[in-house]
Amino acid sequence: MKTIRVVAAVIADDLDHPTKILATERGYGEFKGQWEFPGGKIEKGETPEEAIRREIREELEVEIEVGPLLGTIEYDYPNFHLSMDTFLAKVREGTIVLKEAEAAKWLTKSSLDTVGWLPADQTIIKKIHEIME
Repeated sequence: MKTIRVVAAVIADDLDHPTKILATERGYGEFKGQWEFPGGKIEKGETPEEAIRREIREELEVEIEVGPLLGTIEYDYPNFHLSMDTFLAKVREGTIVLKEAEAAKWLTKSSLDTVGWLPADQTIIKKIHEIME
């Protein structure tokens, strides 16, 4: 099975004491309408941190401060294996503009489970519950 390496950003209002995180609704493809953390594929020669900065710039038109690695999600989809480095991040500069997502919303700890997460993204929600205030 082919492995696809990707990165995702759990964009929070604060890196040390997050009270809300950004979720985006996928606007295309098989998983259209489901919610995810923004990100994408790591290009050849990029570090995961470089990839997440580039992807967020492309998808949301903001610069981010990359925080700690929350975990690497390993998930088997029917046609491929996903390996996703998931970083906590914070908007450093700019205003969010949705270039690819259908919608976005800020979620609090109590509202994390109110959206339909993509299967791989569901696996990191417990960790996010633990770090949010």
